[in-house]
Amino acid sequence: MTPWQHLLTDAMTTPADLPPSLRPDLTGLQDIMGHYPMRVNPYYLNLIREKNDPIWRQAVPQLAEHADTVCHLDGLGEERLSPVPTIVHKYRDRALFLVANQCAMYCRFCTRKRKVGTPEMMVNDQAIQAGIDYIKGHPEIRDVLISGGDPLLLTDERLEWILAAIRAIPSVEIIRLGTRVPCTLPARITADLCTMLSRYHPLYINTHFNHPWEITAESSRACGMLANAGIPLGCQTVLLRGVNDNIETMLELMRGLLRIRVKPYYLFQGDLSLGTNHFRTSIEKGQEIMRGLLGRISGMGIPTYAVDGPDGKIPLTPNYIESLTETLTFTNYEGKTCFYENGDTKG
Repeated sequence: MTPWQHLLTDAMTTPADLPPSLRPDLTGLQDIMGHYPMRVNPYYLNLIREKNDPIWRQAVPQLAEHADTVCHLDGLGEERLSPVPTIVHKYRDRALFLVANQCAMYCRFCTRKRKVGTPEMMVNDQAIQAGIDYIKGHPEIRDVLISGGDPLLLTDERLEWILAAIRAIPSVEIIRLGTRVPCTLPARITADLCTMLSRYHPLYINTHFNHPWEITAESSRACGMLANAGIPLGCQTVLLRGVNDNIETMLELMRGLLRIRVKPYYLFQGDLSLGTNHFRTSIEKGQEIMRGLLGRISGMGIPTYAVDGPDGKIPLTPNYIESLTETLTFTNYEGKTCFYENGDTKG
């Protein structure tokens, strides 16, 4: 076993496994565990400073997961967009390819918590081959996002089999990997993995950090190794109540991501996935945070704030325009009213 596989073997899988100081009230949690599994590997566990802190909230089951009367089992409507079990084909030119059914840490706010880590999500050779064949048979697909679960929990050999098969399809121009491993299990990022991945450019990685405490020496090293392999890194952060729903935390996170060569890409409003409603904030809160970032960090560090749904992603950009005629009147990041002469509206 590799060191990272040992960390998975040593992961805590029930709240009762946690150290007493971090253990929640266990009453009623057994039923939750029957629906939504728990996995907290030793690396991520060591990021928790105290019960109910921002890292604890992401990893430890809570009774609120069963008190959700607002969200839906399949909040993104993926099942109806799945022509074969491993493919979600929402956008004409892109496909989501689900090749793994496990993660290094089961996030309590997960979009696919209905099935990731459970028997509901079965991924085998036949299912993966069906996904490859679907992509091959739909030449309009030029961009493939490989996700799961977490594809970096596959062995190097199995992941390379998938990458090689996708790269061999002439119509596929771009391959992306969706993975939280650089944040939750950075030991998985090895020199051998990076060398293998570098054979399949253009290859991009969408990773996922939600709080500044997740930016450690280990996660920084992992992201640096991937960047040195020529892989552009973007971060898809989720706005989470009690985790990062304030301007200062988000600003510290975005600055930290730039330091470790990860471009803030999206800030997502919480999905309407069953069992996650207690994490959702108001859209007004998200827009307040976005206004707080502008002017305090370069544009390179400002993500697109968006909501994802069954019909696609919609940007939730704060409105700075006061009026638009022959002159644009707008408010800048300091709240000052500014003007810009419009172009020829007849041309």
